Amino acid sequence: MVKKNAKETVGQHAALKFTKVNAILGVAGLACMVLGYALLAQGSITAAPLLLVFAYVVLIPMAIIK
Repeated sequence: MVKKNAKETVGQHAALKFTKVNAILGVAGLACMVLGYALLAQGSITAAPLLLVFAYVVLIPMAIIK
């Protein structure tokens, strides 16, 4: 079996793997979105946008990347 040098593997992209951490972050992102939209429907103008931004900008991208 031929071993690859570190320089050879740097150019290759690693495949994205779906792990338990990804699932937890995804579920947390969905829960924040549901709670954010529920608060938005009730008229909350402070907590709802914060939850939605946190879900869309932090949790969902981390669930995809991590």
